[in-house]
Amino acid sequence: MSQQARSKSLKDVLLIHELTFILLVALAGTAGVIGMRLWDQSSQESQRINLMVQEIQQTRGDLYRQMKELFDMYFLKDPQAQEEYNVYTQSIGVHFQKLLELTVDQEEKSAILDLQNSYQAFVIETQHFFSRPQDYSDEALEKTLNTHLESGIFHRYEIISARAERLLLVKQRELSSRLEEAKSTSITLLMVPIGLALLLLVFSRIFLNRAIVRPIRGVLHATNEISTGNLDYKAPEEGVAELATLSQSINRMAEELAHSQEALVRSEKQAALGLLVPMLAHNIRNPLASIRATAQVADSNELDQETRDSLKAIISTVDRLDRWTHALLAYLHPLKPQPSFTTLRQVLQGSLVPLQQKIQEKSLRLVLPDWQDQDDRIFTDENLLEQALYNLLLNAVEASPPHTTIEIRSALQKDMIHIVINDQGPGMPFTPDPHAISPGPTTKRFGTGLGIPFAFKVFEALSGNIYFNSHIKGGTSTELTLPRNHQQS
Repeated sequence: MSQQARSKSLKDVLLIHELTFILLVALAGTAGVIGMRLWDQSSQESQRINLMVQEIQQTRGDLYRQMKELFDMYFLKDPQAQEEYNVYTQSIGVHFQKLLELTVDQEEKSAILDLQNSYQAFVIETQHFFSRPQDYSDEALEKTLNTHLESGIFHRYEIISARAERLLLVKQRELSSRLEEAKSTSITLLMVPIGLALLLLVFSRIFLNRAIVRPIRGVLHATNEISTGNLDYKAPEEGVAELATLSQSINRMAEELAHSQEALVRSEKQAALGLLVPMLAHNIRNPLASIRATAQVADSNELDQETRDSLKAIISTVDRLDRWTHALLAYLHPLKPQPSFTTLRQVLQGSLVPLQQKIQEKSLRLVLPDWQDQDDRIFTDENLLEQALYNLLLNAVEASPPHTTIEIRSALQKDMIHIVINDQGPGMPFTPDPHAISPGPTTKRFGTGLGIPFAFKVFEALSGNIYFNSHIKGGTSTELTLPRNHQQS
């Protein structure tokens, strides 16, 4: 999986960021709504209980006032006592009605009904005093009021009233406890989004630094490097997908600029060679033509055979040099092979002829392939292949110390030919690149460095390949592959 595939786009990141903030707002809102709802419910419940306690206390107060009216009627002979008594009876009835309306469960309702029944017992007992007052003597009336009503019925009413108030007080304490729990819950629910918001702030800072700020800084540094000519510098392909894509585009742009620069340099070099090589070729061909003409004129039947053979060798070598000069001119332009049937040994011998003097001067031992009873016929451009092999063998000869061996091995297959040239020189100081701008460094005092590039170009035109391998203990191995039947395009 590529870095771009693994990275999230900036649009996705912003969407996640927005959704996270919406979630935090929703959590905070939910916590607030829950807290307000719990607080409102608790407040309403507390108000209800307080109203019930207040109604019970008012009922008790009205009952005390009814008792007072009884005493006023019988002991003080107050003519309005009964009317006042009836007013309090109606008031207590209203209080009980409100109490029953305020109850929310069976336990509360039972306590209020018990209290109401106790009051009804008090009312029934006191009705005898108003309906048949003649049945009571002063002594009996005092006993009834003090003992039966005040110590009996009224005392029982007090007990039931106190029990109802305790029930409401217990609920009040439970409500206070729930209110504290609701407060703690609301604070906890509010702390969760606050904590998540702080984490999101820290994460956002880290993420923005890693995914946006640092990659942008890398892109800016890369553009500065590339603008100064450092086209090998690579922008870090990191961060969100858009920045990673931008870095990839910058790196591709730098590569394309490098290739364009190479092509420009190559074009300038080719243009320079195009001006230089034809002039050199002209200056070489004129002396070669004079040498060939002189050798032809000097050739006569009167000369001994050895001299005549030497003159023929001079003419043959001049013709070969003329063909190579023509091929050198062709190096500046696309090569157009002219294949024909020949043999590998013929091409190899033709490339070794100009090297014989150098080989003898350095006392080099030349090991050639054994082609006895082997079919080494090939269909290729003999002149181009001969020049390429000459350049590669010339490098091997000039790199080899005196009294060493140059080995040439070949493997002839049905469709391909493999050739290996091994020398015992110091090894190549660089690995030739067939697509390099320049030929590469040369250790020759009068070298041009065009031998290997020309060989690369020839083998490319002939659908072959060249590989160079330097050995640790010294020496270079040049491996060549070539199709036996070159298909002319």
